[in-house]
Amino acid sequence: QVQLVESGGGLVQAGGSLRLSCAASGFTLSAYTVTWYRQAPGKERELVALINFDGTKTNYTDSVKGRFTISRDNARNTVSLQMNSLKPIDTAVYYCRAQGLWGQGTQVTVSS
Repeated sequence: QVQLVESGGGLVQAGGSLRLSCAASGFTLSAYTVTWYRQAPGKERELVALINFDGTKTNYTDSVKGRFTISRDNARNTVSLQMNSLKPIDTAVYYCRAQGLWGQGTQVTVSS
């Protein structure tokens, strides 16, 4: 089955860290750019970070620059999003996307 599965979300206090993981099954993730998005309640889904197929290029939305790091492990067919110095405004459902596929999302809640 071709799918993406996110994991690693949870509840954390402001200033804390979480590491999200996006695992692919049924296809080779290393061939694709992978993008993390997030959607907060009542807001549109927004792009958070992306990484190209071999990990040599990354990009971030301004609000997470310096706090989030996207990386990939092509041997494990996964992409991770390390999130540090979390803020309540980071609270959202986080999704990964690749090859036109969306994962089911993982909830991140940051308490003040």
